[in-house]
Amino acid sequence: MKATLILFSLFCFTLFGSCYSFTGASVPPHLKTIAIPLFEDVSGFGEPGLREKFTQKLIDLFRSDNNLELGERLTSDSILEGSIVTIIDAPNVISGNNIVKTRKVTITVRATYTDMKLRKKVWERDFSYWGEYTQGQQTREVALTAAIDKVAEDMLLETVANW
Repeated sequence: MKATLILFSLFCFTLFGSCYSFTGASVPPHLKTIAIPLFEDVSGFGEPGLREKFTQKLIDLFRSDNNLELGERLTSDSILEGSIVTIIDAPNVISGNNIVKTRKVTITVRATYTDMKLRKKVWERDFSYWGEYTQGQQTREVALTAAIDKVAEDMLLETVANW
């Protein structure tokens, strides 16, 4: 009886286990192009060129991903647009002498992805990530770039992999 139950369990596991696919869902076939207009910067942080840097990072990621071809706003099948909502630069680790050892810069971007063919909003959400740095302008830029890269990657995945 136990042997039959074990064999039956193995059979079911093999049968149903082979039905599962590790490939993620992809972009619907009716969507071939995406427009990514310049993101606005309403954060008030005052980082020069931030909106251009963020938008270019998104464009580069979509171009290398190759699921959607980049197109113009008026003729694309879909559009990804939004704004940089906040950037917060705050102390992260403070030593015993009340000296700031590391700082954390956090970026939050609000974005909307719209299927222009079906005239339907696919998703709208906030994306946020942070980078850590020690004192100094150059290292803050590195931390901010790391945060921008992660937010842009998350937006790409939300657009092409969550169907």
